Amino acid sequence: MSAHCQLTGARPGFGNRVSHSHRRTSRRFDPNIQRKRYWLPSEGRYVRLTLSARAVKTIDTIGVEAAVARIRARGVKV
Repeated sequence: MSAHCQLTGARPGFGNRVSHSHRRTSRRFDPNIQRKRYWLPSEGRYVRLTLSARAVKTIDTIGVEAAVARIRARGVKV
């Protein structure tokens, strides 16, 4: 599963791990990605979305219909 959110587009960020001696090595900051299944009443079916935790809260606020419309506007197939 790729670590990106279908709604917000959140992807991993990259940076450095800094040790006590101040040596730097690469690391990545992964978003909190979850697979959620939502009922889509307009199509009479379930859709499975790959979402960040922040996007799950956004769907709770705006509703699944509006969220799917935003995802499709970004050009992602649902």
